[in-house]
Amino acid sequence: MAIFDDEPKKKARPHEIGQDLSLLSVGDLSERIGILRDEIIRLEAELKTKDNTKSAAEALFRRG
Repeated sequence: MAIFDDEPKKKARPHEIGQDLSLLSVGDLSERIGILRDEIIRLEAELKTKDNTKSAAEALFRRG
């Protein structure tokens, strides 16, 4: 806990692919797994959106 309320809290460092995991606690590892799972879900949703847009564009240009 910070001594003063106006002291900034330390930000968690983002996960870096290939980083040394030996220094992370079980809690840190679990938290990062959750963050990465959420990011995968976000990436898959964006991929689906782009695939739908691409399919719609291809269908439009096949009409002519």
